[in-house]
Amino acid sequence: MNKIVVFASGSGSNFEAIAKAADTGKITIEITGLITNNSKAGALVRAEAYNIPSYIIHPFDFKNQTEYEASLLKLIDELSPDVIALAGYLRKIPSAIIKSYKNRILNIHPSLLPAYGGKGFYGMHVHEAVLENGESESGCSVHIVTEEYDEGPVLAFEKVPVYKKDTPQSLAKRVLEKEHELYPRIIQEHLNKLSES
Repeated sequence: MNKIVVFASGSGSNFEAIAKAADTGKITIEITGLITNNSKAGALVRAEAYNIPSYIIHPFDFKNQTEYEASLLKLIDELSPDVIALAGYLRKIPSAIIKSYKNRILNIHPSLLPAYGGKGFYGMHVHEAVLENGESESGCSVHIVTEEYDEGPVLAFEKVPVYKKDTPQSLAKRVLEKEHELYPRIIQEHLNKLSES
């Protein structure tokens, strides 16, 4: 069975969507760990509910960036994932990890990339910008993580209409529902492609 590690900083609803899909047999993966940089992340509670080991690791806990990166890479290697899935992880993944896991780190982003991607575009900031610019549609994208924010190849996306009455919160809710359907499926598809190559 393929193994994945999930990185999350917040409530962890996408993390739970993956865990639930694995738990119910919709996808055939084992989550070997949750890594977070936030000791108060809701994802930690969700990990406990699914008996998934969790690890809190933050750059501020180390003397320097080199030590942090080495420690993070060592932890990931110990968890031996076939794929790393970022699910609302609000720190840039160090280059050393991107190089070690080339084409094996995925991210879900709450817009139709390349629109509304890049530094500063995350969470509610994305939905606010979509509404401010009067877009007629939005959605979510799953992409491969590269050295630049949200610039890796897009594997799949789902669209949602934007309504005149929408608030950032109502749009976020609709996009998130699509994220929960799309992300587990694309993780499985990507794992299948990797095992074929």
